[in-house]
Amino acid sequence: MKLVYKCIGKNMVVKFIGEIDHHQSKTVREEIDSVIYNDNIKNIIFDFSNVDFMDSSGIGMILGRYKKVEDKDGKIFLVNVRGNLDDIFKISGLYSVAQKYNTVSEALEVV
Repeated sequence: MKLVYKCIGKNMVVKFIGEIDHHQSKTVREEIDSVIYNDNIKNIIFDFSNVDFMDSSGIGMILGRYKKVEDKDGKIFLVNVRGNLDDIFKISGLYSVAQKYNTVSEALEVV
């Protein structure tokens, strides 16, 4: 899995490429947390356009980042979610704490 991100003001856009599983979750958490802290990030937009698989550690990673930005009155956005990932997010209740949008541009319009 590869992680690509960019900061736009107080917003961090995180694009995952590949599978999100327990092998990468710790590294991803640490990298995102470092940017949240160092760049004073308030909102995170997670882009799943290039994700084929995610296990429960990925859900945990997202929820943990939600807690970090919630402390700053920020929000989490999930974009380009399709197929099995959408089902997993619904079943896990992730949509109760994160807003879903079709594109990064749509999410950026509401932050």
